Amino acid sequence: MKCIVGLGNPGRKFKKTRHNIGFMVIDELVDRHNWKLKKDKFNGKSTVEFLGNEKVILLQPQTYMNLSGGSIRPLIDFYNIAVDDVLVIYDDLDLPTGKIRLRQKGSHGGHNGIRSTIEHLGTKEFKRLRIGIGRPSGQMQVVDYVLGSFPKEKHEAVDSGIQKAADACEAWLEKSFSEVMNEFNN
Repeated sequence: MKCIVGLGNPGRKFKKTRHNIGFMVIDELVDRHNWKLKKDKFNGKSTVEFLGNEKVILLQPQTYMNLSGGSIRPLIDFYNIAVDDVLVIYDDLDLPTGKIRLRQKGSHGGHNGIRSTIEHLGTKEFKRLRIGIGRPSGQMQVVDYVLGSFPKEKHEAVDSGIQKAADACEAWLEKSFSEVMNEFNN
């Protein structure tokens, strides 16, 4: 069984913000396969499904970004999922809007959702799928930027990134993560 986690903030106020691009990828997977996310006892919305021969859990923590690990850890413990079978999707300021990058492990890089995940999992060695949101220009504060919506001229790049990220998630259910990295990191 594998677990795919999209990070974001719950509520209508945050729905289309840059920080919620992880949620957007989970929503894309749910829409593609006609699945339904339900509130669960792990402070998240999740679904357990089969895609091909692989059982997968999709999770959107509802703990707010900075406390994401508090939803992920209880869920993977309950389902007895190895950390090696967890993929976390999140926004990245250092990548151009819509660009995706997969990694086997790494630091939190200043991302509070990943910091919380590392703290709760007790390791930096879990799979990540980062989606670029670009950097703010001028004097805009990072917190205002990530909690802001994408401008209209970026919608095509955002949609493309979400599609590629969802494709990479589906590929990971059939191939090794190294193969998926080679395919999608180019």
